Amino acid sequence: MADAYGPDKISTDKTGADALADDIAVLIRGLARDGGPRIPVEGTLNFRDVGGYPVDGGGAIRRRTLYRSDALHKVEAAGSDMLAGLDLRTVVDLRTIEELLIAQSPLADFADRGTRTIHLSLVGPDFSELPPELDGVYSFFVDRRGQAIAAAIKHLTSPGALPGLVHCTAGKDRTGVVIAFTLAAVGVPDQVIAADYALSSMYLVAEQTAVIGQISAASGLDEQLMQTLMASPPELMTRTLARAREQAGSITGYLRSNGLTDADLAALRTALVEAE
Repeated sequence: MADAYGPDKISTDKTGADALADDIAVLIRGLARDGGPRIPVEGTLNFRDVGGYPVDGGGAIRRRTLYRSDALHKVEAAGSDMLAGLDLRTVVDLRTIEELLIAQSPLADFADRGTRTIHLSLVGPDFSELPPELDGVYSFFVDRRGQAIAAAIKHLTSPGALPGLVHCTAGKDRTGVVIAFTLAAVGVPDQVIAADYALSSMYLVAEQTAVIGQISAASGLDEQLMQTLMASPPELMTRTLARAREQAGSITGYLRSNGLTDADLAALRTALVEAE
């Protein structure tokens, strides 16, 4: 996957927004090659390893260390065996209580193997406060749910917390934000983060997402908003990261202002980043 985003793939003849958009488009094409970084865990649509991504200043995200996914309730024997092989230590489930009750995760069965599951709703108690448009949803996350974002990441920083998995129902918005802020905090470039985010649209194709819609509707998410949330435009993620930086100067500053410590951030970098 490394050649998908090497320095030779990044544009040099344009500047500003045009260059960023071109870079992201090239990265998406590279990452999507040969099926992309998706791991075919039976019963999931959007299970991925975010390892291999480059870090500013050198190094890369360790493979088989941090995963992202949609809901796991359809995982049965074959998928459960594959999950067991990942040796997950921590699972951060970002869904609401209603979603948990509708679509229970099989990971409770992994507790005796040392897997710890944390339930932390990124939207709050339910979906009632979410704005009706996608940009508004991401602004809501940054403006109103910073402490929840930081708390989710903090669970990945404790000794022995990794390998870890972050997931929600579709594995795109709530998971996308937590993963994006995690990667940005350790120095993964914005265009790589945006390209990773955009891959969800490739995996969450319309004919496969009926169950996501059913869960979302049953837990109180407006149908129109639910349809809107199936998109994952990469420029939305770059705007989201920029919004957090406007508030705190940097992603690490934003996370510090919402509860992470310097020790947490150092531990995250040590656990996730390996030398080239």
